[in-house]
Amino acid sequence: MSAAAASRSGSDTAPLREIVGFRQDDEGQWVARLACGHGQHVRHLPPWQIRTWTQSAAGRDAMLGSRLRCRKCERGEPPDA
Repeated sequence: MSAAAASRSGSDTAPLREIVGFRQDDEGQWVARLACGHGQHVRHLPPWQIRTWTQSAAGRDAMLGSRLRCRKCERGEPPDA
């Protein structure tokens, strides 16, 4: 997946933030840790969301530094705890 494709999530006006890491939530879903301190789910749920890169450590590592649009920043929310 290209950085351009990764950046399409969220509204077109939400600022782009770099992915700095990943964690799993309580249900085992992957959450991207963004440079702004927010988290964003990056689910692989075919056919609606195709993110096969979330399924392996190598795939997730390849996405480090890619950017996602952060709706939490757009709304002025503080960083996640």
